[in-house]
Amino acid sequence: MTASITLHQPRRLIVGAGTIGEVGNLVADATATLVIATPITAGFVDRLKLPGKIEIFDAIPGEPDVATLDAALAVARRVRPQAVIGLGGGSVLDVAKLVAALWDSEQTLADVAGPNKVAGRNTRLIQVATTAGTGSEAGIRSLITDPVKGAKIAVESPHMIADAAVLDPQLTFTVPPAVTAATGVDAMAHCVEAFTNKRAHPMIDGFARMGFRLVGKYLARAVKDGSDTEAREGMMLASYYGGICLGPVNTAAGHAIAYPLGTRLGLPHGLANAIVFPHVLAFNQRVVAEKTAEVAEALGFSANSPDALLENACLFCTDLDIEMQLSRHGAKEDALAGYAAEAHANRRLMDNNPADMAVEDVLAIYRAAY
Repeated sequence: MTASITLHQPRRLIVGAGTIGEVGNLVADATATLVIATPITAGFVDRLKLPGKIEIFDAIPGEPDVATLDAALAVARRVRPQAVIGLGGGSVLDVAKLVAALWDSEQTLADVAGPNKVAGRNTRLIQVATTAGTGSEAGIRSLITDPVKGAKIAVESPHMIADAAVLDPQLTFTVPPAVTAATGVDAMAHCVEAFTNKRAHPMIDGFARMGFRLVGKYLARAVKDGSDTEAREGMMLASYYGGICLGPVNTAAGHAIAYPLGTRLGLPHGLANAIVFPHVLAFNQRVVAEKTAEVAEALGFSANSPDALLENACLFCTDLDIEMQLSRHGAKEDALAGYAAEAHANRRLMDNNPADMAVEDVLAIYRAAY
């Protein structure tokens, strides 16, 4: 029998061009609002049409760490917002979740690390995505880098679900082609890793299928023409569906192997996942052949053999102009064994993988990608 799952989604989902202008109505009674952003996405704040006092915290790096969160919490405690708005990609949205949950709480990040430890939330949370990749606007999980350990701290709680999520494709028009490509493959990886997961569930399979089929249909179009509204909206939906997959099922070896490339090598999360994706897809084929064939068909290529699958999946990425060689991104060959040991130790994700991986298998993937 299928294991039971619990599905959490934002209380309200608003999709469509220009819908960022509806955010102000969602917080019409707020006297103070804190917007979490980056220096680039802060340029969209006026489009939110917010009432009352507005404070912007835009010091969010590509891989937010504990110091980033502490700085954002300090601003929130000064402002005492009735609403927190995340306006950005996954890093921004992850920080916004934790700020909304913790700014008026006695709990610390250490207290809430892991599943279901957040005591509650009193502040409204609106998540406005400006990229199509992480799907963080849909989910209950936040990842923060611990620079001392060089690892991700994962916090998961239904108290971090958004009151409303906004998917306005116009906000992604200026995302560069390279970022569009990498984040799009990340969205696909969320769906594929959940779909082929040991914990896969028929209902989540449905969201996953919708997600990776949208990627197959729209990602190349979005990369080619950033102002293609239909393609941009399709990719935002794919990302959202991937975010839904993360809560009850989560990712697997692909993300575990990608994480050290972010924390140790400094690669953007989407790019790290794109580099790893074809290798893990091919590794798992022997265990989940039918589902792998379904993924390949949706993406427009053959999965007749592991070699053909790997080659075609790599071509899917290189055709999007993604640089797939780790050596071109500054990786050193003598560092790969350390990455492999760290990735293999991430049992939270590795234990979800349909095919068991030894540390030697992980190292072989890094070497193949090198």
